[in-house]
Parts: sequence; C-alpha cells; structure tokens
Amino acid sequence: MFWAGRLRHEIKFRDESMNIQLKLLFSFLMIVALIFGFINVYFPVEAFSFERLHIFLFNLCTGGSILLYYTQGRHRVSKTVRFFFFSSLVYAFSAFFKLYPVTLLVSLALCFLVEKVRIQRFSLVPVQFFRRDVSVSDKFHQASLWCLSIGLAMASLVIINNEYTHWVQMEKLTLNTFFLGFSFPLSLITLSLVFGMLKKIEGSGRKVTMEVCFWVITLGVIIFFIFILFEKFIPQIFVTLSLFFAVVTVFYLYYTFAERIQKKLFLTSGIGFLIITAVTGIAYIFLQMQEGYDPAKTKWLLHIHVFASLYGWNLCGLAVICRFDDFPIRLHSPSVIFIHWLTALVLAPLGIFYGWFAILAILGYAFITITLFFSSNGQHTYDQ
Repeated sequence: MFWAGRLRHEIKFRDESMNIQLKLLFSFLMIVALIFGFINVYFPVEAFSFERLHIFLFNLCTGGSILLYYTQGRHRVSKTVRFFFFSSLVYAFSAFFKLYPVTLLVSLALCFLVEKVRIQRFSLVPVQFFRRDVSVSDKFHQASLWCLSIGLAMASLVIINNEYTHWVQMEKLTLNTFFLGFSFPLSLITLSLVFGMLKKIEGSGRKVTMEVCFWVITLGVIIFFIFILFEKFIPQIFVTLSLFFAVVTVFYLYYTFAERIQKKLFLTSGIGFLIITAVTGIAYIFLQMQEGYDPAKTKWLLHIHVFASLYGWNLCGLAVICRFDDFPIRLHSPSVIFIHWLTALVLAPLGIFYGWFAILAILGYAFITITLFFSSNGQHTYDQ
C-alpha cells in the first residue's frame, strides 16, 4: 500500500512540469542568495548579518518551498506552498532585521504547514522509519520534512533563550549556528532522490546496507550538532568519520547500481560535493584541536566546506527536483559539471577574500543555475 502511494506520487509529479514562472522565481532567489553571501565581506554593516539572508533565501525560502512542492506532487502551486513561501520571506527578513516577535510568530505557521504536508504524505507518527517494507528513499524524504519542522522549532527556542530568558549560556548556542541547520532538510531530500534510483536493489541483501546508511547519516548529523554545541572535539571526529564512510558507501551503491542516465551524472557530481564537505569538515575539526588555533587562518577551509555543501551538493538536488520530469535536457553535461565545481570550490571561496573572484563566482553560478533550470528538454539531445 505504501509503495503504491509512492508510485502514484512519482507518476503524478513526472506527468506535470514545473512552470516557467516558478523556475524564474527559484533561480532568481538562488542567485540573490549567493550575492548576499558576499555583501558582508565588501560592504560590512555591523548591525546586520547578510549571511542570514544568504542562508534563508537558499535553504528556507527556495529549498523549503521546493521540498513542499515536490512532496505534494502537483503541477500548480497549492495554497499551502504559496503561504509557506511568503511566510518564509517574512521569517527571513524579520530575522535579518532582528524583529524576533515576528520571527517567532511566523515560525509557528511554517511548522504547521510543513507538518501538514508531511502528515498528508506520510503519517502523524513517523513509524515508516522502522518498517522494512518502506523504501529508504521514502525514509529520507520524510526525514527531510521532519528535520525542517524541527529546525524551525529549535531556532525559535534559541531565539527565546538568547533574546528573552537567557536560561542557557553556551558559546555555540547562537542563532547563526542553528540557522545553518536549514540546509540539512535539503541534503536529506537529495539523498531521497539518490536512493530513489536504487529501487532495483531494495529487495536484495544490500537493503541492510542502505538502511544503515540512512540511520548513520540521519542520526549522525544530529549527534554531531550536539557535540558542536558542547565543543566536544574527539566525539566530533568519530561522528564525522562515520558520516564520511556512510557517504562513500552511498557513492559506491549509486555509481554501481543506478541506471546510467543524465540525472545520474548530476547526482553523482552532487555526492562528490558531499564527500568534499565531509573531508573538509574532518580537516576543520583537526585544525580546531591544534594549540594556538586561529579561526582567521582556517577561514578559507570553512568557506570551501560551506560552498561545497550549499551551492554544490544541495543545488544538484534542487535542480534535479525542479527538472524532474524534463530529463534528458539539452546541455553538455560534463562542461556544466566542470563549471559547477570550478565555481563552488574555487571561485566562490576565493570571492570571500578577493573581490573580482566574487563577481566571477556570481556569474558562474548564474550560468549554472540558468542552464540547469531553463535548458530545453528532449530525447537524445544531450551529451553524457
């Protein structure tokens, strides 16, 4: 029964294409999000953190809306998704201007909308996590929605604590730290796409390996976040190593067993970004443990880590969702993937330190986004 529901969802989504207005809106917000990522560097305003808009516009406003749209599997944007999108913009700008009463009020509405969509698609209690007959893809999908609503709730609690009650005093208990958590739901929905292309091995003995990957990745990131708050470096290393091996296992399964189609190229590239994210994360923890650690000297590594995650791995997933039913699309895939890697791992991190590279990064990212969103579709018209 659950598999039948999943099949109906995929058929419905594939039969109907995301319209041009949505593609324009989402691609525009993604590009603007990257621009905000550089504003504080070259036009610093002490009273405001443009990094928040950088995170919100990509992860919450664009990514969250695409996640709900994909979950509902509708051609036209539902009232729920519309309300979520406009409410997320209010959330983003109220948090940016530090109008926290508005942020808290809107977060309640956002949590309600996400849970409404999750319950309609799955169930109130996520019992599917523990059922063997449920695909790993669906488990990642529901976990993505659940983490989005939990992330909104946790950010609200941090706002209440830091701005009003001051019950808990921790150096890492900052709003910007928790706001970064909005990227995790996008990571999980991209993994849902990856495992959705591994259905042919769901019935084999490899299902156990797939289940282990699900639990290690989902719980691992949550546990890792807890260790960050308590500044426990040794446990962080063990968790990140576990995550690294889980991601490498996912890469092996996907590269070996997924059908060789154009989607696979982009998602394989995305998993490559995810591996880079894991490696740079481990390296960053080791550097933090050194005597005389200077955050300024490791800033470059942190930015490679963030850009690989946000504008590498997560962008691959969102682009595939938005063009889900359009593949194959007309473009030279290796060239686009090369420019994507150059932009995310070289131009964007250098843009934090050198102005001209920031401009090149924005141009390169705009090219990638527009190409992925607006290249026409057609059979046998692309170069793998």
